[in-house]
Amino acid sequence: MDSTRNAADERSLGELVASATRDLSRLVHQEVELAKTEIKKEVKAAGAGAGLFGGAGFAGVLALVFLSISAAYGISWLGIGLGWGFFIVGLVYLVLAAVLALSGKKKISQVGPPERTITTVKDDIAWAKNPTSTEAAKASAHR
Repeated sequence: MDSTRNAADERSLGELVASATRDLSRLVHQEVELAKTEIKKEVKAAGAGAGLFGGAGFAGVLALVFLSISAAYGISWLGIGLGWGFFIVGLVYLVLAAVLALSGKKKISQVGPPERTITTVKDDIAWAKNPTSTEAAKASAHR
């Protein structure tokens, strides 16, 4: 009966562990290589997308400049001097900038400190100073 056993049955425990370790190492290495390949592909696509967004932003700025010049000339076509047309367009942008700045300031002033995190850190510090304290135990239990 012993002669019918195959070679895998006759391998020692050390050989089996070494084989499993080698196979696991190969599997992990292949998975890492696959991940690298996929990530490289995704990074290239993201870079191309970011470049296209940059180009769109630049084209948008150029369009804004030309439309502003057109608006100034359009105002002068109504009979107001060309200089006044550019001044009016500039004032419109100044008012827009002020509205955006005030809106941004209002939003930023609504941001406060992370109260919950501050509380939990204070509780952790209290517990670290006296881990057997009942107050520290209560504070950590309320999380």
